[in-house]
Amino acid sequence: MTLAHRSEELRQMVDPETALVDRRIFSDQDIYQLELEQIFARAWLFMCHDSQIPNPGDFFMTVMGEDRVIVVRDNEGNPQVVVNSCRHRGNAVCRADEGHATSVMCTYHGWTYDLQGRLVGVPGFKEVYHEELDRENWGLIKPAQVETYNGFIFACMDADAPTLQDYLGDVGRLCIDHIAARGEMKVVGGVQRYTIPCNWKLAADNVWDYYHTTTSHAASIAANYTYVRPGEKALNPITDRTRFTQPHTVIPGQYGHAISGYTITEDSQSLGAISGRAEAYRQTEEAQRLLGPVGVKVNGHPHVFPNMWMTGTQVSLRVPKGPAKTEIWWFTFLEASLDDDTRRARVNRANHTFGPSGILEQEDGENWAESTKAARGVVSKKHPLNYSMGLGLGEIINDELGPPRVETRINEHAQLWYYRAWADWMSAASWQELREHHAAIPRETM
Repeated sequence: MTLAHRSEELRQMVDPETALVDRRIFSDQDIYQLELEQIFARAWLFMCHDSQIPNPGDFFMTVMGEDRVIVVRDNEGNPQVVVNSCRHRGNAVCRADEGHATSVMCTYHGWTYDLQGRLVGVPGFKEVYHEELDRENWGLIKPAQVETYNGFIFACMDADAPTLQDYLGDVGRLCIDHIAARGEMKVVGGVQRYTIPCNWKLAADNVWDYYHTTTSHAASIAANYTYVRPGEKALNPITDRTRFTQPHTVIPGQYGHAISGYTITEDSQSLGAISGRAEAYRQTEEAQRLLGPVGVKVNGHPHVFPNMWMTGTQVSLRVPKGPAKTEIWWFTFLEASLDDDTRRARVNRANHTFGPSGILEQEDGENWAESTKAARGVVSKKHPLNYSMGLGLGEIINDELGPPRVETRINEHAQLWYYRAWADWMSAASWQELREHHAAIPRETM
């Protein structure tokens, strides 16, 4: 199959006119391998937060697709990102998830690298290499670009990619600003990681799904655990229909970024249906400046393409490990000014909402796993999935108050926008082509 034929086939797997998505994108091994090349080797990916590596020598282990990488603060105070693979035989040069080091050494043959990834030590350099090994060209592999936005460190493997600022655009930056606007933030030590037998995209598109809450999370709602403020009556998970009339805002961004969720209004707050509550930080001058009049009223779920989700003061990565395996990562951010009691209470709530001991993704994970299994069926995978809720009814508002957006009810606009972007990334042969042909923000309706 020629590249042109392959690109056209991938593009046709998402039909924006009918809102149908081909199930093969959730199960096909070849498509998964192509995702690693077309998306994860070309997109800007979140590495870690400044607070995780505050001092020279501090490091944090993460991934870019399936490439393990180390984020480390060098002696000049700059974040460096290096691939965790010795250039001699490929062995890992670091085994710890996080810590402090002045250099890293491969335990296979002893090749040693400094904090910028340069090869500085080779056993037998004189005796067996006869000083002929060009050490300058055998440093650790590094991404083409590393940049920071509001304390969030990103890296990109593609030199032709736009700058981080241009990649994020107004909507991507607004996603991150929903955490940054709260003041000085620090990541709680110990990132939670666990595995769900599902395709990574199903876990990603669920972030904007407000249709499932009172069905999938009936148990947690019935237990009055979440979605309800103290002193308010729990919603009936079977008969309550007020969620269908809640005001929602959808903000699509370039390259697949999106924010979607409840709009904060006096009426919606009184219903007690805002899961994250209207936090006081939204009233500060800094939040007003960073978020603007539109962003400050969206209590939804920001998502930076391809796999970075922000909810409240937590960040989750949906890390691909195969077409039917996803590793979920959770970073919990807290304001540096919190007292000890409040800090403990917030950490406890975070641990028991999301993460391996959290009630919500225990319920969600079963859904994603079953959907992934069905995508492998010989018959079922011939029938597409339906993302048509509200199709063509979302009127785009484009004014001076904020980025183009839709003000509506529960919908699937953000999910369909995400898969349109996926098709753009998968079918574009280069960054130049992706820039020229990625889906433009709709002018009239979604």
